[in-house]
Amino acid sequence: MPEDDEHDGWRTIDELARVSGVTVRNIRAYQARGLLPPPQVKARTGYYGPGHEARLELIQDLQDEGVKLDTIKKLLDTTGGSTEQVVHFIRTVRGLFAAEERQVVQTAELAERFATDDVELLKRGQKMGLLRELGDDTYEEVSPRLMNAAADLTGLGIPVGRSLDVVEQLRKHADGIAKIYVELFLGEVWQPFDASGRPSDQWPRVYETIEQLRRISGEAMLAVLELAVSERLDVTFGRDIVRNVKTSSAPAAEAAPETE
Repeated sequence: MPEDDEHDGWRTIDELARVSGVTVRNIRAYQARGLLPPPQVKARTGYYGPGHEARLELIQDLQDEGVKLDTIKKLLDTTGGSTEQVVHFIRTVRGLFAAEERQVVQTAELAERFATDDVELLKRGQKMGLLRELGDDTYEEVSPRLMNAAADLTGLGIPVGRSLDVVEQLRKHADGIAKIYVELFLGEVWQPFDASGRPSDQWPRVYETIEQLRRISGEAMLAVLELAVSERLDVTFGRDIVRNVKTSSAPAAEAAPETE
């Protein structure tokens, strides 16, 4: 560790708490839970570098978004997050796949859009992760597009509860699909890159791969959805048509006169 601690970004825990806005108690708690690497010790004093500060900022940002500490730890453990570059990597990934800008709405606005003031529906929206209560009858829409989709379904005359059912089901299916893509990236891109020591000249390729995966996943999802809906319609309507034909033709068959 350099002699000039302050110049090179190395700080004591009290100094780190002051510049980061995180209490000393919480810094120690993050260390105990494995979220923050231990400090470098010199002359029986622990010093924290730029990587610690970047990690603290990321933890705070994720917590502000409602991500639990256990989930944050898994995220950091998965990437082996011990450097500023990995923290930057996590931010970039989240930015690519969570670029939707959140919106703040009033309870009255939600009641008008969904044609109901049922408090239980607001609670359900929070439980589903669509809404985040800010207080004073104000909410943050975590995904305005999903909220708009639910509102559009309601506008078609579909009950708001059923609209939320649909969004919830879609979210569950999306979680499974997201897992497939994340595991694909980790197994085929990140782990080989990590095992090779994360060469600095390979970082651009990793970022490019993430961007391409986002594009491919979107195109594949739309194609799979269109194919699945088409096949489902063929099966469903085909079955109904056959059933209706059988039902309508049965009396005629019974009424037909016998021929010699």
